[in-house]
Amino acid sequence: MKFGYTILLSLLGLGATAQKAALLPPLPTPRQLNWQEQEFYLFTHFGPNTFTDLEWGHGTEHEEVFNPTELDCRQWARIAKAAGAKGIIITAKHHDGFCLWPSKYSKHTVRESKWKDGKGDVLKELSDACKAYGLKLGIYLSPWDRNHPQYGTPGYNDVFVDMMKEVVSRYGPLFEFWWDGANGEGPNGKKMVYDWHRFEQTMRTIAPNTPVFSDIGPDMRWVGNEKGIAGKTNWNLLDTAGFNRGLGAPSTDTLNSGNFNGKVWIPAECDVSIRPGWFYHQTEDAKVKTPEELFDLYLKSVGRGANFLLNVPPDRRGLFTSYDSASLVGFRKLLDENLSKPVASKTWKAVQQTNNTFSVALPKSTAVNCVLLQEPIELGQRVISFSVQLKKNGSVVKEISATTIGRKRILTFPAEEADAVDIVIKNAKATPYLKQIAVYKIADNLVEKE
Repeated sequence: MKFGYTILLSLLGLGATAQKAALLPPLPTPRQLNWQEQEFYLFTHFGPNTFTDLEWGHGTEHEEVFNPTELDCRQWARIAKAAGAKGIIITAKHHDGFCLWPSKYSKHTVRESKWKDGKGDVLKELSDACKAYGLKLGIYLSPWDRNHPQYGTPGYNDVFVDMMKEVVSRYGPLFEFWWDGANGEGPNGKKMVYDWHRFEQTMRTIAPNTPVFSDIGPDMRWVGNEKGIAGKTNWNLLDTAGFNRGLGAPSTDTLNSGNFNGKVWIPAECDVSIRPGWFYHQTEDAKVKTPEELFDLYLKSVGRGANFLLNVPPDRRGLFTSYDSASLVGFRKLLDENLSKPVASKTWKAVQQTNNTFSVALPKSTAVNCVLLQEPIELGQRVISFSVQLKKNGSVVKEISATTIGRKRILTFPAEEADAVDIVIKNAKATPYLKQIAVYKIADNLVEKE
């Protein structure tokens, strides 16, 4: 095994000099580190499509169709909080161009709707609700606009920049800004050439602490599917040279697993809807994912070092339905019951063992079927492959092999009785460090499904 270099470190942690010497670029920015700590938050698709039963609106829908009868963003926030979500990202403007705030730069907004006699502002209500419940607010702003008359001309780049400035100044600070990669024709039949460099520079100027999502970053990447599943091998690294947002991205396989030697730190976000569609459709009330299915998605997103973005669409009243809320609360209950009390755990600031084996003794011989690991990613992502060895009376009774750890890795497997667990690093890019090992016995029916 080759680990690049060896640094002698105390098992109690890393000194300042050792930390500096141990860095393995590329590294996450403070903005990215903070984002990766959020782990799980909600997506909220809401707009004219909610009332027309469409997924992609045409941009020709009359503003009057948007008229929620009981809109209550505090209800959204209350349920999100109960589910353990850290924030809510809302589709402030989807592809149809309808703005959920009274934008000065569009005539296709809540201001032109019947809702609250044109005096309503969904973003303001959600911003206030998130603050009241200690949640973070994120904004999805689709560059594609099937309604705006300037779309398809250079002038639309000015419009989009102005809209970004508008929502940031009115509703910030934001924990995430979401750019959709869809790009099609506008009302004039023209396609748009987006000034992505200007968009990024604008965000860096007006919201330097807000991470920005698109297919290839700049801060986090799409995971390559809308199933909520990251690769079993998942590098926080990506090569973006030669790709332009909206005009091509790496293959979905690459987005799913990252690049082994990627030049830029761009972690993955796993987006998925709690229903088959992204907007509310009454016909899908019986198709809401179960708490067990959400737990499985958690293992395949957060448990593979990515973030979990779960869409929960409000209905035509402007409320999360009882179907969705029951599933969310049930999901939180499963997390609390299964992953809050480990059988045994070890936590360090960061530790490197001389033989690249990290050991945890269990209080007694007991059945276990889940191991959680964390690398200190502020030092870079290092582990290429490793194994979990379950031991009893000094002998290995089961060995599970895997690749990559990153911010968090959760492995589940058929239960086996053990009195100790060894994490053996088989290969790494540089001296491997861990900062947490936790061993659990979760419900047998929650062991990860393929």
